[in-house]
Amino acid sequence: MSLHPLGALSSAPRRVPLLLRACHLEPAVAVTVLVTALAVTAGRGVAGSAAVAAAVLTGQLSVGWCNDAADGRRDTACGRRDKPVATGELPPWAAAAAAGTALALCVPLSLLSGATAGAVHVAGVAAGWAYNLVLKRTALSPIPYAVGFGSLPAFVTLGLRPSVWPAWWALAAGALLGLAAHVVNVLPDIDDDLASGVRGLPQRLGPPACRVLAPLVTLAALGLLIAGPPGAAGPADWVLGAAAAAVTASGTALPTASGSRWPFRAAIIGSTIAVSLLLLRGADMA
Repeated sequence: MSLHPLGALSSAPRRVPLLLRACHLEPAVAVTVLVTALAVTAGRGVAGSAAVAAAVLTGQLSVGWCNDAADGRRDTACGRRDKPVATGELPPWAAAAAAGTALALCVPLSLLSGATAGAVHVAGVAAGWAYNLVLKRTALSPIPYAVGFGSLPAFVTLGLRPSVWPAWWALAAGALLGLAAHVVNVLPDIDDDLASGVRGLPQRLGPPACRVLAPLVTLAALGLLIAGPPGAAGPADWVLGAAAAAVTASGTALPTASGSRWPFRAAIIGSTIAVSLLLLRGADMA
């Protein structure tokens, strides 16, 4: 690799596809779309919803790139062929630089929603960085996921005029969905994690417990989303709740190949359906 500035500049376009592979694009886009839709239904308007989308996307990208930069050596040792940092295609410094740039953009974009809303969102993103750099190896590993996901409804409603905190059930459901996402995200990699010294809470519990815990936590979140809002739940609430529970359970209850990403994809689909419950009553969240 050339160390000359022009050499580094000329290689930048070739790194774009690699950076897209390293940013965890699938969950980043899913979270951005869901939170933006939530902002629309909550009444943030066109400009406010666009600000939410930009802030959430840059925040998610920063966490994804930070993850691959921090885990490069461990992923290489585990033989991860799906991560360009692990395969040597993308230098760790490039992923780290992308993470820092996205974080630097996330802060002012978050503050477009107001000081309180912006601070809450940046705190949620910071929780993701704390997970990547420190907490994923400890029994406190679920906390960043709960904080990160739980902060998103608050980011939406605190940006309203007047600013207001979201209903308790929205905060709690977001935190629970974050916990479920954490469990199913690490489930396919538990053996590799333990071999490389990563002992977060799901790794300590083991795969059998995680396969039971993930759908139970998701069911608890769905229960809050159905029973929490004012008024009786309608048929659509129950149908969507049942669909989300079924998809999420299929990701952990059904046998999958080692290293399969289906449990995480099932969690994304289940969470998408769950958030649609919020979209039906977006005005009730504030």
